[in-house]
Amino acid sequence: MGIDELDAALLGLLHAEPKVGVLEASRRLGVARGTVQARLDRLERTGVITSSAPTLDPEALGFPVVAFATLEIAQGNGHAAVVEHLTAIPEVLEAHTITGAGDVLVRVVARTHADLQRVINSIVDGHNVLRSSTVIATQTQIALRHEQLVRAAVPGGQKDIP
Repeated sequence: MGIDELDAALLGLLHAEPKVGVLEASRRLGVARGTVQARLDRLERTGVITSSAPTLDPEALGFPVVAFATLEIAQGNGHAAVVEHLTAIPEVLEAHTITGAGDVLVRVVARTHADLQRVINSIVDGHNVLRSSTVIATQTQIALRHEQLVRAAVPGGQKDIP
């Protein structure tokens, strides 16, 4: 699905001010309220906007330790069981099937470094998890972002990216 300049401007406004209403967005973007609503509906329907949920900070919730674990899992039917097992661990924020030395890359959080060991133990207790390798993030250099990606998605938009 392609986006245009108006979509990009709307997404940028929603990113900067997530609580902005449709009417205010239409005023700021200089388009009709119905146009903004139609754009939002299309962006949601096509999966560009996946959620209106607030962005949470694990550190503010008491989980300042961030780590990435690469898991090697049993081949065959073990993948679904591993995903089910990981889903049950609250400190597992996301998991991705990967290529390379491992099979699954998992982002986890913990309360302390000692607590991280408990989380990793929980992960490797899964029946189909054979081995894990964990690295601890010491500082976030670039937080999860989408603004430049949105601009790059607009035809001709990449030239504007610094």
